[in-house]
Amino acid sequence: MHELALADSVLKAALSAADDAGMDRIDRIVVKIGELQQIERELFEFSLTTVLPAMDDRLAGVQFDLSEELVRFECRSCGTDYGRNDAGIEGDGDQDEAIHFIPELSHAFARCPSCGSPDFEIRAGRGITLERIEGSSEDDPG
Repeated sequence: MHELALADSVLKAALSAADDAGMDRIDRIVVKIGELQQIERELFEFSLTTVLPAMDDRLAGVQFDLSEELVRFECRSCGTDYGRNDAGIEGDGDQDEAIHFIPELSHAFARCPSCGSPDFEIRAGRGITLERIEGSSEDDPG
């Protein structure tokens, strides 16, 4: 159940960013979930919205905007930019689990659709990113 730990990390990062920005309240947290992260989205969302907000009063009533970031690869040999389906990643359970725990294993399964090379960079779709927080402070006018 690493979704709870991931949600906890997102909220701690949001609270830290709120401290840095002088926010007394966080109204909205925008999060991108990388396709390679392979999380149980419902459990992650439940952890964010129900289990963890009680950890800090600044999270009372916070809204979450969650979106998926599709994986993008860039071939180091020919420069082609391509996605998961183009790479030949089948998406079976064993492959997905291996890539989830060690994203670099995607090199064992994926090939550039243009030149067939397994040498690529993962440009997007890995991990969880705190994109933005919105909130206010008691000092804000209005």
